[in-house]
Amino acid sequence: MITPVLPTYNRAPMAFVKGEGAWAITADGTRYLDLGAGIAVNALGHANPALIAALTEQAGKIWHVSNLYTIPEQERLAEMLVDKTFADTVFFTNSGTEAAELAIKMARKYHYENGAPREEIIAFEGAFHGRSTGAIAAAGSEKMVKGFGPLMPGFRQLKWPETEADHAAIRAAITEKTCAVIIEPVQGEGGIRKVPDQCLKGLRDLCDATGALLIFDEVQCGMGRSGKLFAHEWAGITPDIMMVAKGIGGGFPLGAVLATEEAAKGMVAGTHGSTYGGNPLACAVGAKVMEIISDEAFLAEVNRKAALFRQGLEALVASHPSLFEAVRGEGLILGLKCKATNTDIVKAAYAQNLLTVPAADNVIRLLPPLNIPDADIAEALTRLEATARAVEA
Repeated sequence: MITPVLPTYNRAPMAFVKGEGAWAITADGTRYLDLGAGIAVNALGHANPALIAALTEQAGKIWHVSNLYTIPEQERLAEMLVDKTFADTVFFTNSGTEAAELAIKMARKYHYENGAPREEIIAFEGAFHGRSTGAIAAAGSEKMVKGFGPLMPGFRQLKWPETEADHAAIRAAITEKTCAVIIEPVQGEGGIRKVPDQCLKGLRDLCDATGALLIFDEVQCGMGRSGKLFAHEWAGITPDIMMVAKGIGGGFPLGAVLATEEAAKGMVAGTHGSTYGGNPLACAVGAKVMEIISDEAFLAEVNRKAALFRQGLEALVASHPSLFEAVRGEGLILGLKCKATNTDIVKAAYAQNLLTVPAADNVIRLLPPLNIPDADIAEALTRLEATARAVEA
């Protein structure tokens, strides 16, 4: 049977018509505790009053003018991002996939403008950078690329960096053709795998020594989710280019590429564009998200809540060793590494009115709103316990 919506998703058998904080609600009023947050998008929960106010106020002014003109809301959000990060300049997109495309173009254009074209980009197994042809070529997994014909050339995938031997392999792989290294400081789709701080520092040193640019994909792990505004801050280093999306819009489609002035110098007028990117509605909401999440007191609360949640998850793993192996992640980008099939546990959680998200490496992602109340954390742990018992029964 042909459906009106292209059937590219394995959708769960439920639909939501309303949301309140960490809760998603169906038409008949059934409430589900949402530990997925739209895959780390609803950073401040469903129907956040501050975001509703920002969107409503802007909706009464102007929605769209295109980037043919100066957009004050865009200028404001860009200034906020530059003020709080390594970046000197920002380009706004509608998604993380669009951000990936620009990051690739920017890195290659940088070396072209320097008079020594370098086109190869080193990426890592398990990565996810989006669904465009460029982004899937970067990730390189058979699941994403099979059947899609010739891919964008110039990508090389290496083992996920965890040890000195892995870094030796990266050092050997970087040549005079290498224009950039792209990596997620915490893999999301790949199974909530955090790059050790010393590995991120090692990558920064390698790029500095070889002239390659360092690109961080913080689409899923950024915007406060790790307990810092951006996850790379834990390692005390910065990239040359960074991809941002998901949480930055709090549920409204918004993405961005942040870059140093040097890395972005090739992207002059006419080299890139977007009809909708950085529109007044998205940037008004994004500015309110930034205002809230970048506050140090808010981030301190994220870390406190993360410690509380993680303590409960560690106890869950210890109580159900036949189902779970370990807790992964940083802040509120957490994962349960499973021994049982992760999707079976995700489905069993539906019976407990609990929403979680599967990932690669047999992991269940737990990505609650960053402002989830303590009572909802306790309720989540209770429902995870009930789910585990039901699976074991």
